[in-house]
Amino acid sequence: MVTLADPLALGDIQLANRIIMAPLTRMRSQQPGNIPHALNATYYVQRAGAGLIITEATQISQQGQGYPGTPGIHSREQVEGWAQVTRAVHEKGGKIFLQLWHVGRISHSSHQPDGRPPVAPSAIKPTGKVMTAHWKQADYEMPRALELTDIDSILNDYRHACENAKQAGFDGVEVHGANGYLLDQFLQDGSNTRTDRYGGSIENRARLLLEVVDSAIHVWGSGRVGVRLSPYGTFNDMSDSDPIALFTYVLQELSRRGIAYVHVIEPRATAAGGGDTLNSNAPSSSQLFRRHFNGPFISAGGYTPETAQAALAAGQADAIAFGRLYISNPDLAERIIAGAPLNAYHRATFYGGAEKGYTDYPFYTGNGT
Repeated sequence: MVTLADPLALGDIQLANRIIMAPLTRMRSQQPGNIPHALNATYYVQRAGAGLIITEATQISQQGQGYPGTPGIHSREQVEGWAQVTRAVHEKGGKIFLQLWHVGRISHSSHQPDGRPPVAPSAIKPTGKVMTAHWKQADYEMPRALELTDIDSILNDYRHACENAKQAGFDGVEVHGANGYLLDQFLQDGSNTRTDRYGGSIENRARLLLEVVDSAIHVWGSGRVGVRLSPYGTFNDMSDSDPIALFTYVLQELSRRGIAYVHVIEPRATAAGGGDTLNSNAPSSSQLFRRHFNGPFISAGGYTPETAQAALAAGQADAIAFGRLYISNPDLAERIIAGAPLNAYHRATFYGGAEKGYTDYPFYTGNGT
């Protein structure tokens, strides 16, 4: 029987175990400049026992930012900051991928170059609230629909980010195509009403995601590129009229490219960090979609060590990504493999701040704590 402790070949890299650290937005980069720094290096190196660390979502450009304190990968200082992180993780024997992010309409003019409106596939304002650059809640603004020349510029930003990630010493990159951010906004017809080559048919709506993936493959090779998807996800006001057809096509195209893995958020976990309630009646991504991707399938979505092991044993996934449990248990992989108890997490310290709730959770001592 396959267990979480077993090694796994993931594209061009070999993982020591199948316990993945999911990307977790923590809003603790150095300001000004959104630069990773020593505190972030400490946080990641504490978690180097994961089979693979996938970093917090990292904006490919200033236009791609949607939250205060999130790191970038588009300036020299950011590359140098991330290099500090990757060196520390590698010295501990860990593997680390950078998650590439453009938030699209889930932004605010205070984050944007020259205070311009956020961008999106179509001028459709999401419901809900955004966090401004000043850490204040505000209503979402009407985004500007991207022109074709704008899309070309964004593709250049993704390619440049991939090159910067290689310079920073990462083992690979994960393209963030989930949770209602820009690439997901293009995928789903609830947010994409374009009539050009990036809208209308499923093939057209998937075009930008696949072009980004192709750019990443050009820089990294297919064996060091992953993609995150969230079929049926409703976070950030997302919807699609036929998610089975859409994500079947996307996964088949990704499979054809031979990428290292797909990382799929189970529909039962639609809040993407916004809450702890799971929908037990939601369809199963692994049952619906896994057969359409011929490669390692990472599943995420509110797993416990017990449900994760059961998913592996049932063949529903090749590895399991843990999010909130990795916030409060820096040695989560070691704890799971040893059958040790887990620390509870403190939601109030998830976003922003310094060491508290970030690097001060205790490691397991073997004495029940």
